[in-house]
Amino acid sequence: MFIDKTTIHIEAGTGGSGCTSFRREFRVPLGGPDGGDGGRGGDVIIKGDANLATLLDYTYRDRWAAERGEHGMGNNKTGRSGKDVVLPVPPGTIIRDTRTGEVLAEILEDGQTFIAAKGGRGGKGNTFFATATHQSPREWQPGEEGEVRTIELELKLIADVGLVGQPNAGKSTLLSVISAATPKIGDYPFTTLAPNLGVVQLSDHRTFVVADIPGIIEGAHEGKGLGLQFLRHIERTRILAFLIPIDSMDWQAEYDQLRAEIAAYSEELSRKPHCVVFTKLDIIGEDMGPELDAPDAFGVFSISAAGRTGLDALLAAWWSQLLSMRKIAGKRDDVAELP
Repeated sequence: MFIDKTTIHIEAGTGGSGCTSFRREFRVPLGGPDGGDGGRGGDVIIKGDANLATLLDYTYRDRWAAERGEHGMGNNKTGRSGKDVVLPVPPGTIIRDTRTGEVLAEILEDGQTFIAAKGGRGGKGNTFFATATHQSPREWQPGEEGEVRTIELELKLIADVGLVGQPNAGKSTLLSVISAATPKIGDYPFTTLAPNLGVVQLSDHRTFVVADIPGIIEGAHEGKGLGLQFLRHIERTRILAFLIPIDSMDWQAEYDQLRAEIAAYSEELSRKPHCVVFTKLDIIGEDMGPELDAPDAFGVFSISAAGRTGLDALLAAWWSQLLSMRKIAGKRDDVAELP
């Protein structure tokens, strides 16, 4: 089951309290204070894990608490710190405070960590309060409370290419042919009920990730169909591929409608590089060259995923576009690092 949004309650550990104690040893009649400090409470840490692709685990359990710190002890012994709780999430997860709506962090890489709730500091024992004029202190500090939060986890898939199209445009078929992904394929609308990711492997160890997004219909940005629920998953794609079946009644109208839905959802998303891919070319023959007014597209391609035709040119164009975008991004980073 694909779960891309959930709410959980987290509690960091409370720090242990300090100890009030005095040395009591044989033949040491004036033993001083020796109360140790309390241990630190455990943190709640969210960590990126590339082996995960959904937030399903957090629907079974929605409350997580770190261990509290142990209290200080005599003989200046500090209490043991509480164990942290580490919550693994897929890269692309946004962490949001439900009370304020503030975005606390975004986990974008495998191994990236964020302390979502910080454990409380341990309290000081009476040894800390000893001075030359106050040699027998009985003061001690309680441990601080750990942070308590209710947070929302929202997953936005990270992919290089996002496949966008109306239901039954051939997105799942294309993904299954160019990668090892096995999305559900059927001859009825809304076969895909959840986004699918596939890794495309070219020669010379070149790879990129393609995301298949459930069908976009008119009004998707307003919540019609499945569009609004999954449109956010193409926000982090680098390029978009608009898939239009060759047997569509009106190619131009379908392209314009898809573009309009993307723009209505996000202006930033609509400005991403895109291409147009005519699918199911085997229906009317390979020599068909569809005409389309798409001046902003970096290419218009015709393919047959079932017949394995036109795929090499399409994948080469995607790779070329991704490579040029990476080079531009690298130059920007170099300029940003200049003194």
